[in-house]
Amino acid sequence: MPATARISQRIAAIAESATLAVDAKAKALKAAGRPVIGFGAGEPDFPTPDYIVEAAIAAARQPKFHRYSPAGGLPELKQAVAEKTKRDSGYEVEPAQVLVTNGGKQAVYESFATLLDPGDEVLVPTPYWTTYPEAIRLAGGVPVEVFAGPEQGYLVTVDQLEAALTERTKILLFVSPSNPTGAVYSPEQVAEIGKWAASKDLWVITDEIYEHLTYDGMPFTSIATAAPELGDKVVILNGVAKTYAMTGWRVGWMIGPKDVIKAATNMQSHATSNVANVSQMAALAAVSGPLTAVDEMKVAFDRRRKAMVTALNEIEGVECPTPKGAFYAYADVRGLLGKEIGGVRPATSAELASLILDKVEVAVVPGEAFGPSGYVRLSYALGDEDLATGVGRLQEFLGTAK
Repeated sequence: MPATARISQRIAAIAESATLAVDAKAKALKAAGRPVIGFGAGEPDFPTPDYIVEAAIAAARQPKFHRYSPAGGLPELKQAVAEKTKRDSGYEVEPAQVLVTNGGKQAVYESFATLLDPGDEVLVPTPYWTTYPEAIRLAGGVPVEVFAGPEQGYLVTVDQLEAALTERTKILLFVSPSNPTGAVYSPEQVAEIGKWAASKDLWVITDEIYEHLTYDGMPFTSIATAAPELGDKVVILNGVAKTYAMTGWRVGWMIGPKDVIKAATNMQSHATSNVANVSQMAALAAVSGPLTAVDEMKVAFDRRRKAMVTALNEIEGVECPTPKGAFYAYADVRGLLGKEIGGVRPATSAELASLILDKVEVAVVPGEAFGPSGYVRLSYALGDEDLATGVGRLQEFLGTAK
C-alpha cells in the first residue's frame, strides 16, 4: 500500500492568512516586551459601542439564547439586515435572501462554494484581499488575477476584465471600497462594470464590508443597485466587523437569490450550525441602531489617513496614492527594492517587510499577500500616537536607502 501524505492536497495547498500571520508575529513580539508597532491587521482600535455590548449582556441572560437557533440566522436579525441593506445599498431583499455567517470570511467561502464547479474561473481585481483566492481554490474554482497598479488608482477597467474573460469565467468578484488598497470606484465606474458583467451573463459577488468608510466626498455605490441588469445573479457580502468595531464578535452575512441562500444555508447547517446567539443579538443592536459610532470613528480614520499618506510620500522611493475608502494605505515601494537599507538589499517587498520588522520593529504586510511584489499595506486603524511613531520609524529607516 503506497504511503500517503498526512495532510490532504486540497488543504495543504492553502496559504496561511498573511495579514493574520503578520499581526500574530507583531503581537508576539509586543507580548515579549518589544515596542512593536503593528500596521498589519485591519482592525479598528476603538471598543465596540456600549449599546451593542449591553444588548449582548442582556441576551446572555436569556435562557432561549443558550440553545440552538436556526442555522441561517435569527429571524429578527435577518429582517434587520434586509432593512439595513435597503437603507444603505438601496437594494430590496426579503429575510429569506439573507444568511447570517460566522464573520465575513465564512460568507466569502460559502458564496464561492455554492456557485463554483471545479475549473470555473473567477475574475479577481488585484491587489486583492488575501483570503479571496484561497477561498476560490478551496471551492474548486480558479482565481484569475486582473491587476490594476497605482498609475490607475488600483481600479480595474472593463477593457482589462474583457481581456481576462474566457469561456470558463463564471463570477466577477467586485470590492469597493477595497481592501487592501482603499480604492473606491465612482458610481459611473460601478455601473459600467456591472452592466458589462450582466452582458456576459456572469455572477457578481460583491463585498460591501467597508461601505460606510469613504472619504473626500466619495460615495459608496452598490453594484447591485447601480446595475439592475444583473437581476438575481448578484451576491452581497457584508458584516458588522469594520463599521461597528466588532471584529471579534464574528457576525457577517451573505445576501442573494433564494435558491443560492437556501443551498448555502444547507452547507452551513453541516459546517457550523448557527452563529453564536449572543453575537447575533449584538449585531441586531448594531444594524438596527444609528450610525453615530461609525461617523465618529470615520473622523479619526480620515485624520490618520491623511497623516499616513503624507508621511509615506515624503520617503524617497515610496509612492502612495491617497485611498478614498476603508482604512488602508497601499504604498508602492518598488523604488526601494535593490537598494541598500540597513546593510541589506531587499529584492522583494516580502524581504523589505521582514527587514523593517527586524530592524525597526514595525509590522507591515508585503504585496505578495495581495498579488504582485513591490508594495506594502499599512492599516491606519490604530491609535494616532502609534501611527506617528511607526511612520516616523519608517521614514528614518527607509530614508537611509542608497
